[in-house]
Amino acid sequence: MYEYISGKITELAPAHLILENSGTGFFVNISLNTYSALSGKDNGTIFIHQVVREDALLLFGFADKEERELFRLLITVSGIGANTARVMLSSLTPADIRKAIAGGNVDTLKGVKGIGLKSAQRIIVDLKDKLAKPGGHEEIITGADNTLREESLSALIMLGFSRNAVEKVINQLLREEAVTTVEDLVKKALKKL
Repeated sequence: MYEYISGKITELAPAHLILENSGTGFFVNISLNTYSALSGKDNGTIFIHQVVREDALLLFGFADKEERELFRLLITVSGIGANTARVMLSSLTPADIRKAIAGGNVDTLKGVKGIGLKSAQRIIVDLKDKLAKPGGHEEIITGADNTLREESLSALIMLGFSRNAVEKVINQLLREEAVTTVEDLVKKALKKL
């Protein structure tokens, strides 16, 4: 199992990155929080969680160990897979997830795509004792000035949403609200999808 990979960031998108190390490019699935932390950087260290399936070897990467630890706790809950945990970490900050679990806030967790009432309740019951103390302050760095619409669209499609639904929501948000970062746009779009 990999602990971390350090190297040159050759491609960075809201849902994945390609990290080059010793001539090998690693495709790593990331959350929106990790994307924000790495935006504007040429090199980085990604803490890895490896998922081995019959048909795939997947790498999930995180900007810090705390986010990875929360991801690992989330996937221990029955019914929460790696992609659902990544969507949770893209919709809410790790601190918000910890606070919702510690406070038993079902509605906050239900606001994430793929999390219904029973899943939210199960997350709280299974993880409340494991998350006795909330996480520390997360450093968020806003995204680079790439095309806000295209990067948000790409991220949401990679998370499994249909292109038509995503385009409608993104266009509506761009018309109605002052959105300046990909992270904000994706978070607001996730709440409407």
